Amino acid sequence: MSATPADQHPILRTHRALRPGFGTEAAVYGTILVSGLIAVSSAHGETSAVVLITVGVTVVVFWAAHVYAGTVARLGDEGAEHIGVRTAIRRSVRHSLGMLSSAGVPALILLAGTTRLIPDDAANEVALWSGTVILAFLGYVAFLRRGSGLWARILGAVGTASFGVVFVILKAFVH
Repeated sequence: MSATPADQHPILRTHRALRPGFGTEAAVYGTILVSGLIAVSSAHGETSAVVLITVGVTVVVFWAAHVYAGTVARLGDEGAEHIGVRTAIRRSVRHSLGMLSSAGVPALILLAGTTRLIPDDAANEVALWSGTVILAFLGYVAFLRRGSGLWARILGAVGTASFGVVFVILKAFVH
């Protein structure tokens, strides 16, 4: 049985389809942010609707701040070409899309709790764990893109997912 070349790996094809927003450092940061918000909000017994609103508003504010900071940095970068404000904003938005996309899966799960497709507590828990799964996927893909072997990819996935596990543990202690 021959190994699948890295550029034809099904996980890598999925990752390419999800880019540019998913699979960037902004996506990792956004996923960690969302996991922290879910852990803290749901630890106080909030409904999935309240957790969803908290996550949505906070992620949009952090994303806007990230876009603004990226725009300012691109305008003030002395070593780079001089670019206009619109170009700086466009590049910053493209670079920051991962922060928004990272909230998608947990938000859909929280929405399922809000609409009573699943119970509130379950929605909050599954949304929190979904961040850990997303982080594992991002870590695995990062090492897959490097051409790393299976064990390095698994260790990369576990290492990245550990950030999500920290929030699961935090919630258990706070709750």
